[in-house]
Amino acid sequence: MKKIFKYKKNKVFKKLDDNNLGSLVRIILSSFVIIFGFYSLPLIVNFTNDKILNPKEFINNSKTVLAYTLDKQINGTLDSNEEYDERDLLVDIYSLNEKESDAVRLDASTIKQLFEDTDYRLKDIRKNKLVKPIALDSFPREIKMIENTKKRKEFFIQIVLPLILQENNNIRLDRKRLFTIINKSNNTNLEKKWLVKKYKQYGIPSKDLSTLKIRMDEIPVSLALAQAAKETGWGTSRFAQEGNALFGQWTWSGEGLKPKEADESQGHKVMKFNVLQASVRAYQRNLNTHKSYKEFRLARAQLRDSGQSLDSILLSNYLDEYAETGQQYVKILQKIIDQNNLKDFDNAKLLPSSLELESLI
Repeated sequence: MKKIFKYKKNKVFKKLDDNNLGSLVRIILSSFVIIFGFYSLPLIVNFTNDKILNPKEFINNSKTVLAYTLDKQINGTLDSNEEYDERDLLVDIYSLNEKESDAVRLDASTIKQLFEDTDYRLKDIRKNKLVKPIALDSFPREIKMIENTKKRKEFFIQIVLPLILQENNNIRLDRKRLFTIINKSNNTNLEKKWLVKKYKQYGIPSKDLSTLKIRMDEIPVSLALAQAAKETGWGTSRFAQEGNALFGQWTWSGEGLKPKEADESQGHKVMKFNVLQASVRAYQRNLNTHKSYKEFRLARAQLRDSGQSLDSILLSNYLDEYAETGQQYVKILQKIIDQNNLKDFDNAKLLPSSLELESLI
């Protein structure tokens, strides 16, 4: 059989050669090999580069976890049924943090003079609910030297209040746009792109509108002020002074400050920020996405559905997992809110910024 096949094969090629067709076949085959080589070579090079230059084991994960307070694992920080990319979840926080990396720290006397020049007083805010949009980048170091406790607390609130209101404003505008989109029968391409962005920002790859509606909501001002006061000792802690860390969020892989009592070789750090505003945004994103605060978000949604205001005392009951002390932490927050009448600021509004005010800062 082999001999017959060989004979037939030679006979075929001999016939092709006799008719000058053998060289044509060889040219076609050679051309096909050359074309295939040109087509596949870039794919092979890219594949090789990815394996050599970007191996998975050497990916920089220094920014993958933003210090969600009690969870030491990189994955699983959102609801268990959601998978997400933390780069999408935190990209706006990183961009805000990097944009103002060369911020100037003002001293306490300069800030106090700024408040006086702009008639920025808490007693007025408690009455008229209007807040000057003074956004400072960091605490003055001298805040620790203010011996009068009441004055130190008021100074702290004056600095932090506009930052919280600004982030709540951002969420309120997004929420208004979300409801506009929900109530429309057809959405534009721009609206669809915006939704995709918000699904990523709030860690919802399932693209579930009801989940987005629950997560995209404000944090009561009095609750945020109380947590900032507790976590920073009213602006005097090392984390607040050196890292603009208002809410004591932890990180195991990101840039941060090591607690003095912690083992240098292991354990968490307190997340560090270039500006206070980034710390506030990170805190709100934390409460609005982390699985530990799912009950907090559901309680907030129930208040919304029943037409009630967001009660900081009620909602604080769902933050027992924010700190290791659990219910004791909740009681401290409620005490801070009551003793300092922080609910007076819940309905406060941030005035529009002006060029004149911006020139003073």
